[in-house]
Amino acid sequence: MSPIETLAQSVAVICPTGAPVMTVPLVFAMAGDGAAVAFLLSTIGIVLVALNINQFARMSSSPGSLYTYIADHMHRRWGVLAGWALLIAYIGTAAAVSAGGANYANVILHDRFGMQIAPWLLTAVLSVFASYLAYRDVQISARLMLWLGAASVALISFIAFGVIVKHGWHPDMSQLALHGVTAEKLRLGLVLAIFSAVGFESATSLGAEARDPLTSIPRAVKWSAILAGVFFFLCAYAEVLGFHGEALALDKNPAPLHVLAGQLGLPPIVGTLTDLGAVLTFFSCFLACITAAARVLFLMSRHGALHSDLGQAHQENQTPHRAVLWSAVGAFLPAVVMTWRGISLFDIYGLLGTLATFGFVTAYILVCAAAPVYLRSLGRLTPQAIGISILAIFAMGAALLGNLYPVPPAPYSYLPYLYATLLLIGFAWSTIWSARVPSFPPDISADFSPLPNESD
Repeated sequence: MSPIETLAQSVAVICPTGAPVMTVPLVFAMAGDGAAVAFLLSTIGIVLVALNINQFARMSSSPGSLYTYIADHMHRRWGVLAGWALLIAYIGTAAAVSAGGANYANVILHDRFGMQIAPWLLTAVLSVFASYLAYRDVQISARLMLWLGAASVALISFIAFGVIVKHGWHPDMSQLALHGVTAEKLRLGLVLAIFSAVGFESATSLGAEARDPLTSIPRAVKWSAILAGVFFFLCAYAEVLGFHGEALALDKNPAPLHVLAGQLGLPPIVGTLTDLGAVLTFFSCFLACITAAARVLFLMSRHGALHSDLGQAHQENQTPHRAVLWSAVGAFLPAVVMTWRGISLFDIYGLLGTLATFGFVTAYILVCAAAPVYLRSLGRLTPQAIGISILAIFAMGAALLGNLYPVPPAPYSYLPYLYATLLLIGFAWSTIWSARVPSFPPDISADFSPLPNESD
């Protein structure tokens, strides 16, 4: 994979179109006019984490992502804990964006054809097609993710800049000065704002599949975090600005970019194109998430923390095909079950997205703690590196604790307990399994070469 395709993997998991069409309204519902500032704060925290991750990415490449970094430089059990946190994060994100894709697919069908399709069926189509691409060839997947993301981001940026120009270049002080925004509102919005940028590190899951990985992967990690943060701040600022005075509030509108495009006098087809861009970008995010999750499953299996079947690679395609299929099924089921129970697609996106954020934040805290240990082993530990590690841990810890107390309203108040339960069950399972089954030799643990007695 070329450097630009490697960048596409991280950008796709970030799902840049998901923020303006779904996350910004949800953050606005919690933080009000502080939505743009919430995205700015989340970007600062994410960039600090990126600096810590790149301490490893510049020196090591492995398909295990942060799991490998933590397992190699802290106790192996911390690596297993991080691995399960990442699995919850990637699979939870895939499930969340499948709901987003179904939502905007039905918006298009309703506006253009006056019909809708059962959300579970749309989710199934998305899951099957994405699974096939991830199963078949990671390079094809990356190229598709790159072009889908670039087209949708360009169109949304055009609308956002148009809104800002229409309202004049003077700053909107109600947003920047946080008028009427309390610390509690900002705190609640911050967790979902962080969800917009999580996954920026997923290029590290590609390992040697990336060309010149020790250069291209660190660049992808850094620039995906920076560029996504700028884009999200721009979108949040423009959407809150554009909805001032609208009869239907930003968080109540099912297609906010339609409204903004209409304010600019653009033809209705532009709104439809933004919806189509959202569907395609949600699809590419689902694809990137199961790609990353499969590689974490693959390497955990090869380290003996999971069943050896997940550590098998397809002889012809050279992909972790079984891990891909299990990741896709794991993402499909929760979204479908929640849909059948009558939960709205927007709520599914918000709930599963928040759950996934807990997983990402856990892994980020652990990798930031591991970075100074790693640098010390190389004799390269500096006060600056210690400071960056502490600041990143503080930023992620504050976001995590901020969603625990004061207790958020239900059903969000249940999510920390659900996350802790899933994490502990996974960790206990791997602990018991690894005690029974020895890991494979280290010389075959980090690539897609066949395992001993592999038959397919």
